[in-house]
Amino acid sequence: MDRLRGSADTTVDDKGRFKVPVIFREPIESTYGSEFFVTSLTGTDVLVYPMPIWSSFEEKLAAMPLVSRVRDKFLERYNTFGQVAKMDGQGRVLIPALLRETAGITGEALVLGQTDHLKLVDKGRHLAQLKETTVTDEDHQELARLLGLR
Repeated sequence: MDRLRGSADTTVDDKGRFKVPVIFREPIESTYGSEFFVTSLTGTDVLVYPMPIWSSFEEKLAAMPLVSRVRDKFLERYNTFGQVAKMDGQGRVLIPALLRETAGITGEALVLGQTDHLKLVDKGRHLAQLKETTVTDEDHQELARLLGLR
């Protein structure tokens, strides 16, 4: 599968559904199908994992020690906000009710490719955050270190 990259506009309707943009829908459906785990770590954005990607992540979590505090924190947050969702015939995915409430994403939104999953954000808030947050020299150095670049 091609990596999920770039962004595309979408809207969140009155029922809390968003339409997966075609640039993401076709590669996801052909590789992973139409079932997702829709969740969040922060409650302010919406993470949309194709079910095979999410299942792989869960297997890694399950392999961690049961008494791991970081494991418990992640599971608590992901499960508080998360639910399984199926994309309907029109390409819409329902955001879980609690997550709709905490994220407050209505109307105009952006879907961002995250390599192997999607991130849904409020368009206005996201663009404002980008203006406020700069990419520092330290950020570049850390990324280069993590990627093994000079």
